[in-house]
Amino acid sequence: MVANELIEECRNGDLHNFRKVVEKTTPIIFQVAFRMLGDEEAARDIVQDTMVTIWQKLAKIKTADSYKTWVYRIAVNKCYDQLRKQKRQKESRYDDQAWALISNHLSEEGITELENRENARILSLLTNQLSPKQKAVFVLSELEEMNAEEIVRITGMNRAAVKANLYYARKNIRSLLQKYI
Repeated sequence: MVANELIEECRNGDLHNFRKVVEKTTPIIFQVAFRMLGDEEAARDIVQDTMVTIWQKLAKIKTADSYKTWVYRIAVNKCYDQLRKQKRQKESRYDDQAWALISNHLSEEGITELENRENARILSLLTNQLSPKQKAVFVLSELEEMNAEEIVRITGMNRAAVKANLYYARKNIRSLLQKYI
């Protein structure tokens, strides 16, 4: 993530280094947004909106140590908003052939645009039935590999709610996998 000294400089008004903050923060925001939304373009929009919010409010964070949690919280909340907006729109349905994509694994390195589309489809298939909170907790826990305490700080849920949402997300995904594999 971003070095505390760099955040501290930006917090104290030296925004010349903000470009470095953007360079280090953008991939992290994109990754979580893409995994939650399953749409590359929407993830880019979330990155842009999040970076604008960071620019506007960076001086207001309490400490540089809280930057990572703060950024994730902004990005996850923007994803929640996008998911609510999508839910109001017509939901898309996928055919059984799409489930053949599940055998592929998410690649951590060198993701191409084609792989992004394939990964987005897999993520959508697996998480389409989850509530926004379940999706956020699942992505942060299983894909971003965060612990429960980090997820509590990012989502604002209590520990029991995080555990319950993760339990039901895993249960729903497990039942989908058993149905189609």
